[in-house]
Amino acid sequence: MTVRPWLPLALLVALVAELVTVIVVGTLIGAPMTLLAIALASLIGVVAVRREGLRAWRAFRSAAQAGQRPGEQLTDGLVGLGGALLLATPGVLSTLAGATLLLPPTRTVARSWVQARAERHLSAAQAADLFGPRRVRVRYHQPQPDAPVVEGEIIDPGSSPRQDAA
Repeated sequence: MTVRPWLPLALLVALVAELVTVIVVGTLIGAPMTLLAIALASLIGVVAVRREGLRAWRAFRSAAQAGQRPGEQLTDGLVGLGGALLLATPGVLSTLAGATLLLPPTRTVARSWVQARAERHLSAAQAADLFGPRRVRVRYHQPQPDAPVVEGEIIDPGSSPRQDAA
């Protein structure tokens, strides 16, 4: 994987936004209360990292033992660990982002986004092994009279090709 050229700039902007937010919150509620809140949120985040990691591992193991596809458990675990890590990171914005990712509605949306991104980077066979068959939309339309017709056959990669009788 290549590092995106905008990633260092995005990290710098996030760091500056985090510092500005801490300063603003510190002036509103006071520096000691701000530092206490950040320390408490980071402590909760550390506990959440352990809990989410164990939860993800158990879900993955039970899916593997049951013979199910582990893709949903993996993406849910990644989102949970990402949220817990953001919660453990000292700062106001990272704490809010992490707590938001741990909420069920946003976690579901983030999980589907992570799955879609993973499917884009995997071959169709790998994605099917991990997440199951893909859902596709088929749009029917009337062919135009002068359009060329291409005949073809869909072959399932998991089955052997059809043998025609001679």
